[in-house]
Amino acid sequence: MTTPPKPKALLQETDKPVRSRARKPRNPAQPNLLLDPMPDRIDPCLALLKPKPPKGPQWAFEVKWDGYRLAVHIEPTGIRILTRGGHDWTHRFPAIKVAAMWLPVGTAILDGEAVVLDEQGRSDFGLLQQSLGGRGGKKSSSAAIFMAFDLLYFDGHDLRISELDMRRHLLEDLVPAGEQGDIRLSEQIEADGDQLLASACELDLEGIIAKQRRAPYRSGRGGEWIKIKCVQSDGFAIVGYEKSTASFGGIGRLLLAARKGDELVYVGGVGTGFNERSAAELREQMDKLIISKPAVDTRRKRNAVFTDPKLIAEIEYRAWTDDGKLRHASFKGLREAADEAVVYEID
Repeated sequence: MTTPPKPKALLQETDKPVRSRARKPRNPAQPNLLLDPMPDRIDPCLALLKPKPPKGPQWAFEVKWDGYRLAVHIEPTGIRILTRGGHDWTHRFPAIKVAAMWLPVGTAILDGEAVVLDEQGRSDFGLLQQSLGGRGGKKSSSAAIFMAFDLLYFDGHDLRISELDMRRHLLEDLVPAGEQGDIRLSEQIEADGDQLLASACELDLEGIIAKQRRAPYRSGRGGEWIKIKCVQSDGFAIVGYEKSTASFGGIGRLLLAARKGDELVYVGGVGTGFNERSAAELREQMDKLIISKPAVDTRRKRNAVFTDPKLIAEIEYRAWTDDGKLRHASFKGLREAADEAVVYEID
């Protein structure tokens, strides 16, 4: 039997401590590894609405979440949670703030959506608004979670110039798939876009998002991200309401307008989607904005109360009529100014 070789000592003189080589003086001509300054705020990349999913392996797909777009800033001085419009809402999402503090990173900016899930695990904009106390409310939401779908800054490095696949790789290390905390990963789904959209619609989801895998992160609506909806959902200005003694809050129908050029045009009304609480809150907001002359011609006089068009309602609808009115419309909630609410524009 062969005797195994005797291992060599780390040093010949084993009674002396192990030391590394002496450090050489740094060459002042050697460049430092530069760190990118952390942006105070980043305007979000916005998805362009399309009727059908794009084709090809260059596209990645995710579920479309129905909530408030947020950026979570993990900074040396603490956590900041900013809305799409740049408003600091850190105090309104305490659970998300605590979850961000526990992420294993020194500095980071996460892009994502604050949502409240229903019993089937679907995001529900109405539930999110209720958890925050309605439009203009000041409540903090303990029910909201943050669905992270992009990483824009990571430990001193600005990732916006990097491809989506690289940003997602780092994000998935930071927020692993399948975790059920208050910050979760919005997972990419490997599937054909048409099949995924059909499945999303069967599950009563809002739709899907397609993103170019090799694209950098660009603020604005440049076409690198595309949204495809199961049903249409957009913001419309409230220009008044019809009274009703038989419905919640005394609201029979909301009167709605879209933007056409520099003007507002009447696009019909909506009389469904309210509950007792949302109707009462909505009536309280509208009664503060009553005006004597309508902002647009609604061709309604009887039982109509006209309001200054400062409130923007998120309306879900199926189609448009031939005369430019919304079909099968349903009220989802009021949009916040902090969310950069915009009124639908008619071409």
